[in-house]
Amino acid sequence: MTQTLSDYTPAKVWTWDKESGGRFANINRPVSGATHDKDRPVGQHPFQLYSLGTPNGVKVTIMLEELLEAGVSDAEYDAWLINIGEGDQFSSGFVAVNPNSKIPALMDHSEDPPVRIFESGAILTYLAEKFDRFLPTERAARAECLSWLFWQVGSAPYLGGGFGHFYAYAPMKIEYAIDRFAMETKRQMDVLDKRLAEHEFIAGDTLTIADFAIYPWYGGMARGILYDAAEFLQVESYEHVLRWAKQLAERPAFRRGQLVNRTWDDKGLAERHSAADFDGKL
Repeated sequence: MTQTLSDYTPAKVWTWDKESGGRFANINRPVSGATHDKDRPVGQHPFQLYSLGTPNGVKVTIMLEELLEAGVSDAEYDAWLINIGEGDQFSSGFVAVNPNSKIPALMDHSEDPPVRIFESGAILTYLAEKFDRFLPTERAARAECLSWLFWQVGSAPYLGGGFGHFYAYAPMKIEYAIDRFAMETKRQMDVLDKRLAEHEFIAGDTLTIADFAIYPWYGGMARGILYDAAEFLQVESYEHVLRWAKQLAERPAFRRGQLVNRTWDDKGLAERHSAADFDGKL
């Protein structure tokens, strides 16, 4: 399907009278709230994660696995699958944890009353502060880490919602849209490449939540596992991002975290309830 510049003129008032098309058309809608009643499951561990193994979900499972790897047993968690293709994120139970109906969402049952946390950046910060790990306490170092965390939160929509959508998922190839978001994606990769040319990790010489946030998106792009776009974006040219991504990919906790709530191949775990669930997967 092709489109000329004269095919579409916006109406004075936008109305939702047809599906937008593309891979996720069946779950896109202009209103919020639950579409059906369904209780969310609750396991035995302090943390209950409701997620999917997308880059945003992987941020949190990597952090939880890194906490456990560091000996923080209080970070044990159950990870429940939220199948966004089937609309699980619009269940009443999930909306009660995240009114925005996006994964991931986390409940901390070690607190009384239990605490809900939604948005991946907020979850990473909450866990880092709760366990005093992976977020520097010295003011300048903390500011650097949080600056990069918020950089990722602000930049990822250009990579995922912009480039990824128009390059891989949109029902038509629009040259202007692809060029616009490819340019921004490459600029962001260049920002990271220059930073990682001077530092081992994103925020400096220590692994932090900034790495957990940025790796699933930009590390995945550098490793050629997002949108089948490695050749198109010439990701091999970002040598320092690639070095960093390969280094992190070898960490046991990163390897485990990337398997949780992963359903599109036989390598992953639809759910995770104990370390034993990884047996035979690594």
